[in-house]
Amino acid sequence: MCGIVGLFLKNSKLEDSLGKFIGEMLVKMSDRGPDSAGLALYPRNTKFDTKLTLRFECATSVRDMELILKQESELKFSLGARVNHAVLQFYETDYDIILSVFSKLRNRPRILSRGNVIEIFKEVGCPGDFIESFGIRNFKGTHGIGHTRMATESAITTMGAHPFSTSADQCLVHNGSLSNHNSVRRKLIKNGIKFETDNDSEVAASYLSDKISSGLTLENALRKSLDDLDGFFTFVVGTRRGFAVLRDKIACKPAVLAETNDYVAFGSEYRALTDLPDINTANIWEPEPAKVYFWEKNHENF
Repeated sequence: MCGIVGLFLKNSKLEDSLGKFIGEMLVKMSDRGPDSAGLALYPRNTKFDTKLTLRFECATSVRDMELILKQESELKFSLGARVNHAVLQFYETDYDIILSVFSKLRNRPRILSRGNVIEIFKEVGCPGDFIESFGIRNFKGTHGIGHTRMATESAITTMGAHPFSTSADQCLVHNGSLSNHNSVRRKLIKNGIKFETDNDSEVAASYLSDKISSGLTLENALRKSLDDLDGFFTFVVGTRRGFAVLRDKIACKPAVLAETNDYVAFGSEYRALTDLPDINTANIWEPEPAKVYFWEKNHENF
């Protein structure tokens, strides 16, 4: 049992409140997943073309990295810290310099996400504490997805927490359990994919990335997963432009969608949505089994 939330803002006037809204949604799913919590958030574009979200063992390592980065006189970058996570932005042409800086650190960071806009934060412990310590409520952006985890397989670790990002600006959160994830994992390893955890959700994220890299659209990759992935699951997939929702063919895991003129919201339970504006007049429904739902920004600047 885990909790999933997602929020896609149609109305740009609400973007200053993304963190406030989705933070409260995540907290309301705490009893569905008290072991860890995580969010993938999408702010508007920046002037840099590459962004990494990094996770260190301690906050002092973030400061150590900043000092070394400043010694690279030719390097243009932006660095923002949230607890022991850092969002590092730079130009793709300087990626080798960034890797050389990592090699100089006593404690090298784990890369949680890579892309142009995505930022991922996740940690073990109570979702409410996570929201407060990471200052999520002041985050501004266009959309995001989140997860509270009750571990039913694999260890309770930060790396085992959701979301999982296995390709640029894309991530996945998952409620349920895949029954054939080990066999799928072995096939993906043969395709050159590397794994950092034993979590079946990382397998699902990597499966979609592999299908997309072979030429499928995200929608078709999700449809293909209905045949290739066994078990009970609800997937919410974040992309640069929005998010997608898919439940398996039986759809025994709870899920609710709500849509107004201003936003689309997803929750494992309706109570995750109750503090959203105008929720009482929203169109609210349960997503159908085996049906892919998409909401995306249409503009090129997203």
